Formats: sequence, C-alpha cells, structure tokens
Amino acid sequence: MMKKTIVVAMALSLSACGPVTRMAFSPGPQLATISVQASKLKKLPAPKEPIYAAVYSYQDLTGQYKPSDKVQTLSRSVTQGADTMLVRALQDAGDRKWFRVVERGNLDALLKERQIVTQIRKIYLGEDKVDPKVLPPLLYAGVLFEGGVVGYDSNTRTGGLGARYLGIGGNADYRQDDVTVSLRAVSTRTGEVMANVMVQKSVVSVGLKGGAFRYIALDEILEAEAGITKNEPVTLAVQQAIEKAVYSIVMEGARVGAWSFENPAQANALYQEYTSEKAQVTQRVKVKKARPPSNMGPYRGSVPLARSNLWANKKS
Repeated sequence: MMKKTIVVAMALSLSACGPVTRMAFSPGPQLATISVQASKLKKLPAPKEPIYAAVYSYQDLTGQYKPSDKVQTLSRSVTQGADTMLVRALQDAGDRKWFRVVERGNLDALLKERQIVTQIRKIYLGEDKVDPKVLPPLLYAGVLFEGGVVGYDSNTRTGGLGARYLGIGGNADYRQDDVTVSLRAVSTRTGEVMANVMVQKSVVSVGLKGGAFRYIALDEILEAEAGITKNEPVTLAVQQAIEKAVYSIVMEGARVGAWSFENPAQANALYQEYTSEKAQVTQRVKVKKARPPSNMGPYRGSVPLARSNLWANKKS
C-alpha cells in the first residue's frame, strides 16, 4: 500500500511539471490580441464624412505605483503608452472610416524632418521655395481627443475558497482591481467639449492551489503541492477600456449632433443598443443606493439596542 501511494505521488508530481515546462518555453512573438470591443469598433457604420483628429497627450493621471507587499517598486500600476492605444482605437473606428488621425504626439520630430527636406532642396537644388507637390502642407485636426487614465483601484473585491481533509485539500483565491479612463472630444474651432465619456474596466486575478501533507509511515511524510495563477494583463484592460471609450464617444457625438452616420437606419439600431446599456448602468446605481444599510456597524441596527439592554441590566 505504501509503495502504491509513493508511486501515485510521484506520478502527480511529474504530471504537474508538464504545464510548467510548456509555460517556460512560450511561443514566439505574435501580433497584439484583437479584443471583442475592437471588433465591435471596427464594425461601426461609416460616417457622412471622415473627421480629422489629433491626440497630443493621453497619460496616466493616477500617479500610482504598482503595489508590492515586500519592497518598494518604481513600476507604475498602468501603462505609460495609453496615447498609442488611443490612436490605434481611433483608426479602428469603422475600419479607418471615422477618423483620420494626424501626428501630434511627437510633433517636434515631424517638423525637424520637414526642415531637413527644405534645407536639402535649398542647398543642392537651389530652391528658394519648396514645391508644394514635394512637401505639401500639414493636415490640421478639427477635433482634439484628450483625457487619460484617471483611476486605478486595487483590491476592490477579494475572496477565496478552500477545503482540507486529512492533510489533502486545495484553495482558490480571487482578486479584482478596477481601472477607469476618461475621453473627451474638443472642437478645434470653438474649443467646446462636444462629448465626454468615462469607462471602467475590471482587472481579475485568480489563483488555484492544491496539495497534500500526511504521514504514510511512522518516519515517512508525503508532501506534494501544485498551483497556477492567472492574471489579466493590466495593459490589455486599459486597451479595452480605451476602445470602449472611443465607441461611446462616437455614439455620444452623434447623439448631440457633433457628427452623424451615413446610414440613419443603421445608426438607430446602434442608438437603441447604446441607450439600453446606459439605462442598465443607471439601474445598477439605483439598486446600490436603494440597498438598506448594514446592521453590523457600531451605531446601527441591533447593536445600540444590545448595548442599551446591557446598561439597563447593570443599573438594575
């Protein structure tokens, strides 16, 4: 019996090494994942006319560092390249039919390169003025997109479940963080904020662990453990939140008349879906506010009554 137990334990240990070995040798570089929200963004119906847009900056406004229980870390909680994600999301809208994005994030480099072209043609070709066909004027943006990552809340929801019997058992842990992004569309001509949206995305981490620890003989101990943790990438969560924000701002801008769809019939179906989603969010907020307060606080429910009865008994 003892030998069978040892053989089973060794087999379990070897089988647990398989996933670890496969994870150690990951596949080569791949193209970035296309999320469900990105696919939905690409399927937006075409607008009446494309919108020239610019993104000067879209930064991490939280200022938070990545939490660590052991040492102080200088790594940020969220990505510092959110502006690149926003540019990509704007280009994905309607499969590049909605926005024509002009470069403004590194404008100095662009202007310097144009100056190099001007100087080279002036020195070697003797041109006092550059031919507009060779170096046409820069495009200007009719709409500026601004905002940033405005919130990152850690451990907004945590939990776990576990059981152990005769030294054999396992447990599961759950943790949730929330990241919030804000996006607004500003008119270049008037400076008016035409549309403004805010989107929240959850970042989930789940861990599973199992093990055994028991005596198989008077002086022999069987000990085995295995586990796996799955962490949702924060960068992917920020990307999905930005894609959702771009989709929402297209709908909000169309609703207030800042721009419009080419096909009103297709737009009406999207309006109904978007309005229904907003109504569900509003309903969830109302339900949370309508919940009765907890009776576990020191000044609520049965606790003051119990204290008053205690003092009454002491006085009597």
